[in-house]
Amino acid sequence: MSASTRRRPAVLLLLLLLAAWLGAGVVTAGPAAAHATLVSTEPGEGARLDSAPEEVALEFSEGVSLGAGYARVLDADGGRVDTGEAAVDGHVLTVPLEADLPEGGYLVTYRVVSADSHPIQGAFSFAVGDAELVAASAEALDGGSDRLVDGAQQLSRAVGFGGIALAVGVPALVVLCLRSGWSSPRLRRMASWGAVAVAAAAVLSFLLQGPYAAGTGFGTLLDPDLLRATASSSAGWALLARAVLALALAAALRPVWRRGGPPETPELAAAGVFALGLVVATAATGHPVAGSWPVLAVAVTTVHVAAMAVWLGGLAGLLTTVLRWDAPPERLAEVLPRFSRVGFAAVSALVVSGIVQSVREVGSPTGLVDTVYGRLLMAKLTFFLVVLGAAGISRVWVQQRLGVRRPRAGNRSRVTAHAFAAAGGGGPVEERVEEPVATRDRVQAENAAEHLPSLRRSVVVEAVLGAAIVVVSAVLVGTPPARATQAEPVDAVLALQGSGGEAGTVQISVDPARAGDNTLHVYLFDEDGRATQPEQIRVALTEEQQEIGPLDVRLAPAGPGHYTAEPMTVPGAGTWTLTVTVRLDDFTATTASTTFPVR
Repeated sequence: MSASTRRRPAVLLLLLLLAAWLGAGVVTAGPAAAHATLVSTEPGEGARLDSAPEEVALEFSEGVSLGAGYARVLDADGGRVDTGEAAVDGHVLTVPLEADLPEGGYLVTYRVVSADSHPIQGAFSFAVGDAELVAASAEALDGGSDRLVDGAQQLSRAVGFGGIALAVGVPALVVLCLRSGWSSPRLRRMASWGAVAVAAAAVLSFLLQGPYAAGTGFGTLLDPDLLRATASSSAGWALLARAVLALALAAALRPVWRRGGPPETPELAAAGVFALGLVVATAATGHPVAGSWPVLAVAVTTVHVAAMAVWLGGLAGLLTTVLRWDAPPERLAEVLPRFSRVGFAAVSALVVSGIVQSVREVGSPTGLVDTVYGRLLMAKLTFFLVVLGAAGISRVWVQQRLGVRRPRAGNRSRVTAHAFAAAGGGGPVEERVEEPVATRDRVQAENAAEHLPSLRRSVVVEAVLGAAIVVVSAVLVGTPPARATQAEPVDAVLALQGSGGEAGTVQISVDPARAGDNTLHVYLFDEDGRATQPEQIRVALTEEQQEIGPLDVRLAPAGPGHYTAEPMTVPGAGTWTLTVTVRLDDFTATTASTTFPVR
């Protein structure tokens, strides 16, 4: 069976996985995950109350923490009217208010940290009595953080990922492919400095997490309150564990590098535990730990990080030792066929785990083009496809020059010569001359060494684009997933309220709930759940915060109790209120309203 035939089932499996995701995404998009979003507030945005509430409650799509953030309620003059004792219970943030607040407008501002360690910031207003609503400032509505802090975090992540590739991938190359590599000073320095880079990047990320969560600058890098907030968070613990495990890995391998020989079993076991812990600590933070199925997400990300380290660290080790111009040809024959198999397995693991991650974080194919996260992911995929092409060229080179399978023990090439006696009539004498496999391998290696530049160019392309993928991945880690930012359809059933109480229900469907043209469906039901035909129906859109509306929506009848609007135009992003006013007869008028986010 040829190598291409053996690989065909694996390729088909990957294509089936991708096709299944694309098909499922077209049919339905799952709920948001891996980044908290504001679901509801009490009082509601733009609400007008007869009396002041005792507290303000904000419900998010997943668990949040205050950490280095804040939650405040301000009056029209900017003074605080909360008690300063905001608390979080799971998904709900509660802000107690001072007693006996007077009539007036009030602004709620908040900045909390989601389970994936990213901050969410926003503001909304409500009024007591007939007072004007308080407009939120641009700063309150901006969910960003200091740009220098943001950039430094992305840089530290990229350095950390690159360090993991060297700290874990280089020793893996030596153990799996280059057993004589323990005596190489270059590989020792790469692995050791990689571990130091991981530790330094983790410490820097720990220091930056506080200003990042609080929305402050470098001046608060060593603020004790921010450091305590980071140290008490799961993200802070993961960063500290990453630094400790990286240094422990370097310490465990230091005697082996100094000795220049293969590690003893206890040394190898300790290094393996520290390397696995480092990979898990890297995977167990950010998007994987938030949203649905966190255990599965962390496991898949662990495979992804480990495969990245083995692949990129192995490429770096090859370039600095085996593929050097002065490297002995014998080393090519020893290392390249082994790494070809290891690299193929690592890249396959990257593809499968990457597809699983994409399904979870993107949700549907439209998220690839509608969101910043999706576009970054597409850039990463583009780089990776080019890398696969270069890797394929490298693998074909190795197969053609060196082969990817070692011959079985005792298998030798034999050359049979027939000699005939010149005289004397003896029968033919058969003489066997054996050519050892070692001789064939030596000839192969020398031939491969002559054609090494083409392989080196291919591996350089792999390594450079691999570094670009690491940089894009560092940005992706700090970007809200597509699921959390993509517009989601609205489907709600509301009670119609009249002067005499409830008088039936109305079902609202808005798709896709984004700025621009949308499709609206309205279904009316009486108290017994039967479709009902009103004398008059009116739908209006309002954006209180931006003082837009009410905008009348033109409806068209589509059946008994069913009305549609195609298109229903939403002018822009914001939190919109859709109000349905229904006149059942000359004496009965009812209304219902719902708010929904437009991104």
